[in-house]
Amino acid sequence: MNINDVISTRAASIPPSGIRKFFDIVSEMKDAISLGVGEPDFVTPWHIRESGIYSLEKGSTHYSSNTGVLELRQEISKYLTRKFDIEYDPTNQIIVTVGGSEAIDIAIRSVINPGDEVLIPEPSFVCYKPCTVLAGGVPVPITTTAEDNFKLTPEALKAAITPKTKLLVLPYPNNPTGGVMEKEDLEKIAAVLRDTNIVVLSDEIYAELTYGHKHISIASLPGMYERTVIVSGFSKAYAMTGWRLGYVTGPKELISVMLKIHQYAIMCAPTTSQYAAIDALRNGDDDIDYMREEYDNRRRFVIKSFREMGLDCFEATGAFYVFPSIKSTGKTSQDFCEQLLREQKVAVVPGDAFGESGEGHIRASYCYSIKNLTTALERIDRFINK
Repeated sequence: MNINDVISTRAASIPPSGIRKFFDIVSEMKDAISLGVGEPDFVTPWHIRESGIYSLEKGSTHYSSNTGVLELRQEISKYLTRKFDIEYDPTNQIIVTVGGSEAIDIAIRSVINPGDEVLIPEPSFVCYKPCTVLAGGVPVPITTTAEDNFKLTPEALKAAITPKTKLLVLPYPNNPTGGVMEKEDLEKIAAVLRDTNIVVLSDEIYAELTYGHKHISIASLPGMYERTVIVSGFSKAYAMTGWRLGYVTGPKELISVMLKIHQYAIMCAPTTSQYAAIDALRNGDDDIDYMREEYDNRRRFVIKSFREMGLDCFEATGAFYVFPSIKSTGKTSQDFCEQLLREQKVAVVPGDAFGESGEGHIRASYCYSIKNLTTALERIDRFINK
């Protein structure tokens, strides 16, 4: 038997993650510094960890409801109302998932039929295209540029819509660019969508990490609530990456379909993580404020450093990434990152890992200590000058 003959052609066609490639190399390289992975360097705050530990001590080690612990869904509902002025019924409009990634997957699969088109502003997170392909959909990239602050423009959106368009991914604050969509930007997008049957998948995992302005969800705008699915989670804002906990909210009709996929594929999210997340939502606002301030200090330092090297660097105001242009070096994104890693032992991610429009850029994460950032930036400066 030739095992290659039975492998799914759809699954085999998906390229491996361009982010993890460099992370795996760094993990085996002595004295290397990685600015490649979007993982907070903060440890999950103690009171959140303690709540997870206490749930184990109490013997809360069984399956939860498929949708998640009701108490957690109630807290998610309260959180979204007080933070973003959107109301969701915890009994039938919220599912607790295994990270935001599962939420993205089941949201796409609940909407897409074979041949349906999914609009994806790029550069953007690496999973939207593969999830679309696995669902039988057709990913349609929409290029965003530094000249437009990496925002999705209504003109670009209109030009991309066809009779086959079923879903728009709205990934803001954006990974990898750090771009955001403010209220006036979202209102223009909403105006394009209101007379269509296009669903919006609003990935708001970085909603708490904006600098200088408050995050606005497109679901809060008139006429958008009934067509918007929000994906979020606890990894970024609460430094809970390893707990693998996210959630998805939306119209109850869509949520009921997502729940069936979730039931068969996952069953339920980890119970221990869910009890920890209850405490995060109730008592974690101060933790978010502290970490956001630290990220903001690092953000300004990193942008200033790249500019002093002579690289154009977009003024990122969301998430914890910068996306400088390396076009002036004459190198491709892949060559730049591979040579930088080999010669200076610093890992950043090539921009084309986030779509073809990312070519000529690199993504550097600043969710690392100032000490590590300083050393890494000094090495990058040496590499560029050399």
